[in-house]
Amino acid sequence: RGGGNGPSLLVLAGGSYTMGSSNSSTHFDERPGHTVALKPFAISQYEVTFEQYDQFAQATGRRRPNDRGWGRGTRPVMNVSWSDASAYTRWLSQQTGKRYRLPTEAEWEYAARGGTATLYWWGNDAGSAKGNCFDCDSQWAARESAPVGSFAANPYGLHDTAGNVEEWVEDCAHANYDGAPADGSAWVAGGDCDQRIIRGGSYRSTQSNLRTAKRTPMSQGSTLDTIGFRVVREE
Repeated sequence: RGGGNGPSLLVLAGGSYTMGSSNSSTHFDERPGHTVALKPFAISQYEVTFEQYDQFAQATGRRRPNDRGWGRGTRPVMNVSWSDASAYTRWLSQQTGKRYRLPTEAEWEYAARGGTATLYWWGNDAGSAKGNCFDCDSQWAARESAPVGSFAANPYGLHDTAGNVEEWVEDCAHANYDGAPADGSAWVAGGDCDQRIIRGGSYRSTQSNLRTAKRTPMSQGSTLDTIGFRVVREE
């Protein structure tokens, strides 16, 4: 309603997939691997940018996040808390008349996998990383974020699901997947909701930490230059 465009979205058909890691994995927080069945949803093709977030900040009188002098525009917004990200989705909903929110953890992993079952969406070889990370081969590696879309998209057409900035999701922190919902909804009950989950790795993450199943609990008030977000619109 205030003018301009919201984030570019990709509509995913939904379906069933195996979330997490196998029961032989040493990453106990990613176990047990479990089947999740998702309804169709739309998710932003790129991480939300400074340009998009700044429009919200100006309209609502909020603080503009620090870009560390790297530039705003199409860089992924960073230094935003989980509450900041959630507030952006509520504003976007009011502006468009559609329901936007943060992805659930199950939706995020489904979208990031792009239909694959390997450690990374491009395969099992960390050394062929296709993103911005600490030991990746790019001009931004270990130093700063890259403009969104600077690297190849995954098979579903999403960019930067591995590296660049980590991304807030809706779910509260749980130690593992015991009792996780099978319908892909946000897992809030029984969790530590002072912490939320971030996914996807950042420009400071090593290649091995770009794994699609990698999950990290983070205080929901944290504002770091390694964390941003993307959005979901319910269909």
